[in-house]
Amino acid sequence: MEPIIRKLERAFHLTEDLFESLSEEDLELKLKDLPSNKLGEQVWCMIGARESYFKAIKSSKWGGFGCSLENAFVKKGVLTQLKKTQEEIIGYLKRNELSEIQIGILLDLSEHEIQHHGQLIRYVYGNKLKFPKSWNERYTV
Repeated sequence: MEPIIRKLERAFHLTEDLFESLSEEDLELKLKDLPSNKLGEQVWCMIGARESYFKAIKSSKWGGFGCSLENAFVKKGVLTQLKKTQEEIIGYLKRNELSEIQIGILLDLSEHEIQHHGQLIRYVYGNKLKFPKSWNERYTV
């Protein structure tokens, strides 16, 4: 279980690093000339998924999607929720043994986070933003 926790923790740190490197104005950016939502809406989905999958891990069943982030365009609130969800999830995983069902849900959460990393790479390139060092090291962007 420890290798899975380390991979998820790395993914969470990468997400936090990227959003720390963005300005509050960047959260309003879309992909130009393409149908897309805004960067802030991407992180809203990621936080909501963390919260929803975490709930599902604890109850061993999916209970639906929800997100407590009130405003995805306020950087301070985004960073607070990213840190909070990371601490809650990683702490829980380190303290509890998971069933096979819970591990499956955990892997779904990890997959969701990483899929968003791919989308976020497109946003950063499409808006000519800079990647933080951690993203250059992990994804060679």
